[in-house]
Amino acid sequence: MQRRGDGRRAAPAVAVLITVLIAAGLGGCTGSDSTTDPDDGDSGDSGTASSAEPGRYRTLPEACGAASRKTLQTLLPGAEQDDKAYDGQAAVTYDIDRRDGCRWKVETTSGTRYLTLDFQRVVSYDPSVSDDDRAQETYEKKAVAADIPDATSPPASPSSPESDAGDGDSSASAGSGSDESGKSGKGDGGGKSTDSPSAGADASGGSDESDTSSGDTAPRRLDDLGDDAFLNDRLITKDSGIHRDITVVFRSSNVIATIEYDQWTTDKKHIPSSRELQENAQDLADELTGRLNE
Repeated sequence: MQRRGDGRRAAPAVAVLITVLIAAGLGGCTGSDSTTDPDDGDSGDSGTASSAEPGRYRTLPEACGAASRKTLQTLLPGAEQDDKAYDGQAAVTYDIDRRDGCRWKVETTSGTRYLTLDFQRVVSYDPSVSDDDRAQETYEKKAVAADIPDATSPPASPSSPESDAGDGDSSASAGSGSDESGKSGKGDGGGKSTDSPSAGADASGGSDESDTSSGDTAPRRLDDLGDDAFLNDRLITKDSGIHRDITVVFRSSNVIATIEYDQWTTDKKHIPSSRELQENAQDLADELTGRLNE
């Protein structure tokens, strides 16, 4: 009798336990269902946020090998007997996929010619600004700094310290110290340094230059080169010698190429030809656009 009574008292306890377990199971299912919908909604919202499109180029061509030997012989005549002169001097760079440059110098009895090439791959660290848009802003700044007709300052766009530092620290300057305007940063040394003349030697003022270019040889935008391009032409007459400095800057997607091509002479009766130098620089620029697309 005693055992039978214990069995009766245990039965209600088991029933209560089963009921609790069933309720807990139903509650767990219900809780799981209630948290699924918000998660689904959140994942849908996050999918709508997308980063700006990256640039076309991930690497850069080797600057010292970008121009063909035939082109270099045309731009830098007089060094046919010295093949090493066409090898060029590579610029110091910290990341050749972000920036690379090269510099050539050929001296003859009639004068000296310098050629500097700089490649810059622009990367935007702002997800709302594409690499191409950031590169276009950089290009426009160069055009404005060079006083190119119709050049307009780019509209301000979101930028971050990371993006500014990334472009500035990606490399040292290409050969002669290219700055934001695409000209060499040699300060106000009067352009008298025979080792590193540049298109920017006259940047301190107009009194040191006499620009005789006009018509189709005047500084201008180039419509058939890359996505954007301009040509600058300056004749400097008040240095130790006369020199004409040609600068061609073009943008292809997120890469900006800068060509600086200078001819120096001590004979002030013979002014370097604007048309010849411009044609040579543009021929090189056309060749470089093909190298970028290889």
